[in-house]
Amino acid sequence: QVQVVESGGDLVQAGGSLRLSCTASGTIFRIDTMGWYRRAPGKQRELVADITSGGITNYQDSVKGRFTISRDDAKNTVYLQMNTLKPEDTAVYYCNAEITIIGDIKDHYWGQGTQVIVSS
Repeated sequence: QVQVVESGGDLVQAGGSLRLSCTASGTIFRIDTMGWYRRAPGKQRELVADITSGGITNYQDSVKGRFTISRDDAKNTVYLQMNTLKPEDTAVYYCNAEITIIGDIKDHYWGQGTQVIVSS
């Protein structure tokens, strides 16, 4: 059984910063790509950033230069450092991890989400 848990969401003023964390736990054999998605009110979920097991990163254009994704494989954790936050960054942020469990079964696992609110 695998669990993915996010933390770090908060209410912050525009221009401020937040750091989101996401940790996977359970019978994990390997974690490949880890990513952050978000769903703003009235909108579809969208990819914010992801990072491969080799450290290759990918960002949505709107967050390039402001957000940084990183991972600590020893802790099965992925981070999202968010700087210069804008009201349009307000959303529920979800972590996704591509995990292979014991028995060589690979699947995508989602966290429950963490709320980020950016006030103007």
